[in-house]
Amino acid sequence: MDMHAQLLADLAEAGALGEEWRGAFERAPRSAFVPDTVWAPDEDAPTGYRRITRADEPDEWWALVNANGVVVTQVDDGIEGGPGVATSSASMPSLVADMLHHLDVRDGHSVLDVGTGTGWTSALLCARLGDDQVTTVEVDPAVAAEAALRLGAAGFSPRRVVADGLAGWSYAAPYDRIHSTAAVRRVPCAWIEQTRPGGVIVTPWGTPYANAGLLRLVVGEPGEPSYGRFVGNVSFMWMRAQRPHAVTGPPDAADHQGPSPMDPDLALEDVNAAFAIGLRVPGVRYEHVWDEADPSGTYRMQLSDGAGSWASVRYAGWDGEDAVHQSGPRRLWDEIVSARLWWLEEGKPDLCRFGVTIGIDGAQSVWLDDPGTAVP
Repeated sequence: MDMHAQLLADLAEAGALGEEWRGAFERAPRSAFVPDTVWAPDEDAPTGYRRITRADEPDEWWALVNANGVVVTQVDDGIEGGPGVATSSASMPSLVADMLHHLDVRDGHSVLDVGTGTGWTSALLCARLGDDQVTTVEVDPAVAAEAALRLGAAGFSPRRVVADGLAGWSYAAPYDRIHSTAAVRRVPCAWIEQTRPGGVIVTPWGTPYANAGLLRLVVGEPGEPSYGRFVGNVSFMWMRAQRPHAVTGPPDAADHQGPSPMDPDLALEDVNAAFAIGLRVPGVRYEHVWDEADPSGTYRMQLSDGAGSWASVRYAGWDGEDAVHQSGPRRLWDEIVSARLWWLEEGKPDLCRFGVTIGIDGAQSVWLDDPGTAVP
C-alpha cells in the first residue's frame, strides 16, 4: 500500500474520513498540490523554519506530505529575510475532512472556497461536486498562480479568482456553501449576503488572544439573523486583512505594578480557558518574552491591545510585589484574571458550548449555550 493510500486508510479507521468524501480524497491526493519547496519547523534555524525541497530531500518531503499534519508552504508572505512567520500551508488531512463534513454539501450545491492556498481543498470540492460548482479565491497572486498550475495538471478546473476573500466573489453568487481556510475575527457581511438562506458557512474563527474555533454558521432568511455554533478546536492562519496587531514592547514606565492574584499559567490552562478569556478581552494579544532585566532570569507573559494598553506578568514569583506591570487606559492583566474567573463560575465551558449571532446589520455577538445568553 502506498503512503497516500495508507493515510486514507488510517483516516477512515479513525473515523475522520467518511464514505461521502473517500472518492474525492482518492482522486485528489494532497501530494499533487504541495509545492516542491516546503518549510519544516526547526528550532536551530534562524527563522524557526528549515527549507526542504522535493529534489534535494525527497524522502523527507514525501514523509511530510503524506503524514496527517500541516505542511507549511510559505513563510513571511513569500518575502525573503523575514522573521519566519508561516503564511500559507496545506492543512492537516484529518482536519480538512472534518471541515468538509461540517460543510455538509449535497449534489448540485455551489461552493465558494475562500483561500485557495495549494488548491487541494478546491480540488476535493471539484472531485465531489464538479468543476462548475466551485469558485475559489486567493489573495496572493503567486500562491494563486502555482495553485492554478497544479489544479490544471491534476485535471480540475474550478473558477479561479485572485482577490481578497473577505469580499467573497459576488459574480458567481449566490452560493449554497462558503468554506474558508483562513481565520476571521468577524464573519464578513459579504459572505452572508452571497449565501442562500439556509446555506452554511464554515470558517476558522478566533480572537487575537485565542485563534481556536471552527464556526459553522447557518445563514438566516431575509431580514433574519444568522446563527452558528463552534464545532471544533482549530488554529488557522489569519485572513491577511484581519491579522492581529504585533505585541508592543514595554513603555518607558508602567503606571501600575504589584503582585498577581493568579498564576499566569492558568491564563492558558487549556484551549477552552484561552478561548473563553479571549472573548472577554477584546483586542488583547500576548507573547512570551525572556526577562533579561530580572537577575533570577524568568519568562514573562506580555500583553497589548494595539491601542496603548500594555501589561506584563512574571511567571516565576508571580505573587511578588513587582511581578505585574501595567499601563494605559486598560488594566489588561486585571481583565485576564477577571475573564478566567468568569469562565470558572460558568463551569469551565468547552469552546463548543459557544456560538455566534450575526445580525441583519452585520453586528456580531457571541453567546454561551443559546443565543439569549450573550458573553458579557
